[in-house]
Amino acid sequence: MDRRDRSEMFKGRLHEAMEHEKVSRSELARKTGVDRSTIGQLLNADLPRLPNGQLVADLASALGVSADWLLGLTNRPERPGDIVAAAMALSPAERSSADEQLLAWHRESAGYKIRHVPATMPDILKTERMLDWEYSSFRGRHLAQAVESTRGQLDWLQTGASDYEISLPIHELKACAEGTGYYEGLSQDIRNEQLQVISATCREMFPRLRIFLFDAHTEFSAPVTIFGPNLAVVYIGQCYLTFRELDRVRSLTEHFDWLVREAKVDARHVPDHINSLIKQ
Repeated sequence: MDRRDRSEMFKGRLHEAMEHEKVSRSELARKTGVDRSTIGQLLNADLPRLPNGQLVADLASALGVSADWLLGLTNRPERPGDIVAAAMALSPAERSSADEQLLAWHRESAGYKIRHVPATMPDILKTERMLDWEYSSFRGRHLAQAVESTRGQLDWLQTGASDYEISLPIHELKACAEGTGYYEGLSQDIRNEQLQVISATCREMFPRLRIFLFDAHTEFSAPVTIFGPNLAVVYIGQCYLTFRELDRVRSLTEHFDWLVREAKVDARHVPDHINSLIKQ
C-alpha cells in the first residue's frame, strides 16, 4: 500500500475507533502520553503522517483495537488475543446452564439455516416420556428443565424463523425401534411413541424441517450444530466447543453437507422409513 493511502486509512480508522469508544483528542493524548497537538496532526487530513511503532501500539491499546487494523494490515479491529478467544471457546453443557444458551444460539441464527447432528435422537423432537426415561437418574428440576428446553426449541422451530436440517445415523432409529443399544430397557410403547412423533413432525413441517439418515459404517460425525454462517458448536460431553472463525464454521458446514449428500434415506422418505421400522 502506498504511504499516503496507508496514512489515509490510518486516520480514518483512528477516528472511527475514537468515535466508537467516545474518546476525545485530549483524553487519547493523556492515555498515550503525547501532546494533544500530536493527536491532532495524526487526524489532520492534509498531513500524510504515520506515527512511530511505539505510538501505534499505545493508540491501539488505549482504544482496544489491534495495531494491524489501524495500519490497514487486517480488517479485524479486535486484538489478536480477543480474536482467538472469540473464534473458539468452551462453555458448560450441563442441562441447568445449557438450555438458555442453546435457545440464545437459536435466536441468534434467525433467518439462517441450522444444521444439526445429534448425539442420540434430536432433543428438539423428544417426547416428554423419552426425556423422563433419559433423566430418570436426575429427576426433579433437571427433568423439568429438559422438557422446558425441548418445548422452547420446538416452539422456536415452529415460528419458521429458520430452516432446520438434521443428519442422523440410520442405526439410531433402528436401535430405538428394536430397543437395543442406547434404548435397551426402554418400553416399546415409549419407543414407538417417540418414533411416531418424529415421523409426524417430519411430515407436518417439511420442507422447513428436513431429516437425512446416513450410514455410520461409511460416514461419521461427532455431535455438532451449525448455527448459520457465523457459529458452529461441537458437543464434547460436559462442554460445548464453539467456533466463530469463518473458515472453521465453513469447514464444519461442508462436513454436514457431505453427510447430506451421502444420506441413505432422503428427507422426503424419512417418515415412511420410520413407519416401516415401527411395523417391523
